[in-house]
Amino acid sequence: MAKRQNTMTVLRSEELTTHMRRIWFGDPGFDDFQATDDTDMYVKLQFAQPGRDEPVLRTYTVRSHDPVAREIAVDFVVHGDEGIAGPWAARVQPGETISFFGPGGGYRPDPAAPWHLLVCDEAGLPAVAAALATLPSDAVAKVFIEVAGPEDEIELSAPDGAEITWIHRGYGSDDAPDEVAGDNAPIVAAVKAAEWLDGEPHVFIHGEAQAVMKNLRPYVRKERGVSKGRASISGYWRRGRTEDGFRQWKADQKSVIEADEAAWSNA
Repeated sequence: MAKRQNTMTVLRSEELTTHMRRIWFGDPGFDDFQATDDTDMYVKLQFAQPGRDEPVLRTYTVRSHDPVAREIAVDFVVHGDEGIAGPWAARVQPGETISFFGPGGGYRPDPAAPWHLLVCDEAGLPAVAAALATLPSDAVAKVFIEVAGPEDEIELSAPDGAEITWIHRGYGSDDAPDEVAGDNAPIVAAVKAAEWLDGEPHVFIHGEAQAVMKNLRPYVRKERGVSKGRASISGYWRRGRTEDGFRQWKADQKSVIEADEAAWSNA
């Protein structure tokens, strides 16, 4: 992750769904924003918190970068007063400023891939939406997006060959019970039941860590044999943990993940 720091001003906001709000940011820091070609381009926003000397960092994907309008857009999942970034996004007003580190990234769909597998929940939706918008007109993709319900679906720009499946868990990601979360997340069953096309796909799977790392990652890498270099798979968050706690969990899991990857790569 790049350590470059920037400060931008909130330009405007829009409620995309009941659980997602888009915020546009611009000058004074737009010229200092070093955009990449990655569709998972992300920044680490800094939020001051009472009683803490250092700001709290929250990671968010840059949904779009517009050099003509001189603005970037970031989509926030909002669940009332829960969390730090969501409530901020719900109440922030134009003219306010925010600082952040970045951007970082590492994935952009390969236009030469025989097909693409894109999987996410609300947290990964901005990156999947950005990836779909860059696919060539003749691209083939299977896309699975898990959200609370029909009211959380958003319009996506995608080629005709992209088969988009919206999956409704019936609950917000913050209050989903065990029977529709983690190992039981409906997106896991949907992806495993889907037809697997010929050729090695370029894969992007990002969302809740238990569903992604403990279920979909071994399915794609071990069972389907997708090579490490063709699979961008990562947990964006974990149920019951703040981002700080999630970072610690990821650190604790690092050796397990490395062992898995070594075994699958040598199989």
